[in-house]
Amino acid sequence: MQIKCKVNHQEKIFETSPTTRVLDLLREDGLTSLKEGCGEGECGACSIFMDKKLVNSCLLIAAQIKGREIMTLEGLQEETKELRENYVKEGGIQCGFCTSGFIMRSLDYIQNGGKKNEKSVKEAFDGNLCRCGGYQKIVEATIKSMK
Repeated sequence: MQIKCKVNHQEKIFETSPTTRVLDLLREDGLTSLKEGCGEGECGACSIFMDKKLVNSCLLIAAQIKGREIMTLEGLQEETKELRENYVKEGGIQCGFCTSGFIMRSLDYIQNGGKKNEKSVKEAFDGNLCRCGGYQKIVEATIKSMK
């Protein structure tokens, strides 16, 4: 089946099974910011924006992205520049496995008018897991990035 969509501002046509996971489809296309942490939508490591809504790509199949706009961290370099810099400055990265998903969650939180306080940011990160336990530094980096 042909799946036509827009990925990181570029028109794409994928020749794939309609039941191929979007996570696998995008990683095979070279978009390696997405990671498979759990495959069950619990960890956020595979986060993407679909039509400007944050979703877990491990829970989507290719047929669901037909005609949609997909954004990965690779396509959001300018929008995440300050976040990425603050993650480094604040020590919000450890092994790096979860970092892309957390940055995507941070961007979503900030763009949707999230409150600039620790409790609210922590609640927003409920759908993301860090194996290293670096949550506090990730929260601090996110708060520092808010205007």
